[in-house]
Amino acid sequence: MATLVLDNGAYTAKIGYSQEEVSVIPNCQFRSKTSRLKTFTANQLDEIKDPSGLFYILPFQKGYLVNWDVQRKVWDHLFGKEMFKVEFADTSVVITEPYFNFTSIQESMNEILFEEYQFQSALRINAGSLSAHHYFHSKPSELCCLVVDTGFSFTHIAPYCRSRKMKESIHRINVGGKLLTNHLKEIISYRQLHVMDETHVINQVKEDVCYVSQHFYKDLEIAQMKGEENTVMRDYVLPDFSTIKKGFCKPREEMVYSGKYKTGEQILRLANERFAVPEILFQPSDIGIQEMGVPEAIINSIQSLPEEMQPHFYQNIVLTGGNALLPGFRERLEAELRSLAPAHLPVSVLLPANPICYSWQGGKLLAHHPDYEEMVVTREEYEENGHCICEEKFDI
Repeated sequence: MATLVLDNGAYTAKIGYSQEEVSVIPNCQFRSKTSRLKTFTANQLDEIKDPSGLFYILPFQKGYLVNWDVQRKVWDHLFGKEMFKVEFADTSVVITEPYFNFTSIQESMNEILFEEYQFQSALRINAGSLSAHHYFHSKPSELCCLVVDTGFSFTHIAPYCRSRKMKESIHRINVGGKLLTNHLKEIISYRQLHVMDETHVINQVKEDVCYVSQHFYKDLEIAQMKGEENTVMRDYVLPDFSTIKKGFCKPREEMVYSGKYKTGEQILRLANERFAVPEILFQPSDIGIQEMGVPEAIINSIQSLPEEMQPHFYQNIVLTGGNALLPGFRERLEAELRSLAPAHLPVSVLLPANPICYSWQGGKLLAHHPDYEEMVVTREEYEENGHCICEEKFDI
């Protein structure tokens, strides 16, 4: 029997069979300005000739799966003959859901998996639990780990001890990649160019030029300097989708400091935006979000746990999710935790090679685990007992 692992994120779905490799696919539908009537699903994004003014239709809102029509279309596309050619009757599925997911969403998901698609069996689990499973698998001697999952809608901080999640100490910060992209859009629109409709392009800008500052005020001063001395400033060439398919950062030696280019490309000049936007993860109060930043929330979470466990958590912090790829994120987090944590305890923050697919790989390991068969709910069990069997079996 095949096992399909689907880490169903709000921005991308990480999907693949447990014997194969993972594919990362946009978990949404698109409409483009040029062909208003046609809707593109998931990885059909590449077929759009002119992705300017791309209109996203997302199945997730504020981190929870609310738009089932869109999600069905995406899943139909993923499971269908163009992609994974799923034979539902002899396939088991591992699918992720956010922490503290609503019962109504869980029930809808059970119905769709068992009644519409008719999977042979299913396991519904938090992505963080898969990450923890991956971590304990790679470090069998460790008993505790703290998963920091910084994704599209939220940042979750979840402590695990002996692969059980410590429910009372899970923290959520309502800052994720979507908020960072939207904030960058607002700043650029206010300062130089109206880009409020260009989510796709500005998201690319964020991924290409943003970084986490190690010394915020020092970098702010550098960003105000003139000409050569300003080492923070970058000129970003925006795509025009005819000759330039994808935006890119101008190399330092090609930069014209006056900003007057003869070539006629459209340029965004970015200075303090590069680090002021990711700073929101560390200081959400900068833009009026009254919540703790990531380091503070981690300390808060660890301190709410039994004292004898705390040293183990400080040493086993693992970063997952797309924001963890921001340059300097791990170093800054480790430095801030070091200054906040008790002096005699060592602090270690691990950034895996691929933080986006880390939990998917955990799901792949779990699918080969000897106890896997006992964790899933089969279709027979579901048809006999309904939703209650899922509630009993899935540790949510």
